[in-house]
Amino acid sequence: MNRLLLPAALSALVLLGPPRAAFAQAAPLVLPQLQLGFAQPSSPTQVATGLQILALLTVLTLAPSILVMMTSFTRIVIVLAFMRQALGMQQTPPNQVLIGLALFMTFFSMAPVGARVHREALQPYLSEQIDFMTGLQRAAVPLRVFMLRQTREKDLALFVRLSGGERPATVNDVPLTTLIPAFLTSELKTAFQIGFMLFVPFLIIDMVIASVLLSLGMMMLPPILVSLPFKLMLFVMVDGWALLVGSLMRSFA
Repeated sequence: MNRLLLPAALSALVLLGPPRAAFAQAAPLVLPQLQLGFAQPSSPTQVATGLQILALLTVLTLAPSILVMMTSFTRIVIVLAFMRQALGMQQTPPNQVLIGLALFMTFFSMAPVGARVHREALQPYLSEQIDFMTGLQRAAVPLRVFMLRQTREKDLALFVRLSGGERPATVNDVPLTTLIPAFLTSELKTAFQIGFMLFVPFLIIDMVIASVLLSLGMMMLPPILVSLPFKLMLFVMVDGWALLVGSLMRSFA
């Protein structure tokens, strides 16, 4: 046994020897150093740069809320949820699919607004033609135009009264703190109106199926279980998803 182990041990030493020697002769590993600290700014430019970074981080943190509050996402995701409820399917399509579809539809519907923001605000700022605050003011203009076009006058007047301030001379003088909740209220009302229209044909199918089952004396059979295939068949025959998506996109025109 010892005669068999000795050649194996020598072979292992030969194989392991050169890498260890090379590792010993190699240069030591140098890690970069990262230092954090606070120092007195030497110029107002350094203070402005720090404030711009802080504002940018704040915007990035609030980006999901901005996407929900100031775009078409609210109306789209609510209508899609109503469509799932009207079909009688609680988990199909799943929430991830509905939210993903709502996000991409939001990107599609907001593409003209995003292109204008990029052209009038982002590109001049990156080219150092305007400062950060001017870029924010220019970026808010296309969003304001979009929200005003989708906001009802009644909802806008309600939040203007609730603000307790002076009545704006024009709609362009309405602050964003008043326009955003008015826009969200209008979006909720529009989404619920579309949801009601979606429920009507499927509700008729449920009532017909329930009446037929009752007349046949099949009271123990849930009507929703029988009506679901008929609702799916109707939805597929009329190409429901294309109609729904097309109607939603046209509602923002």
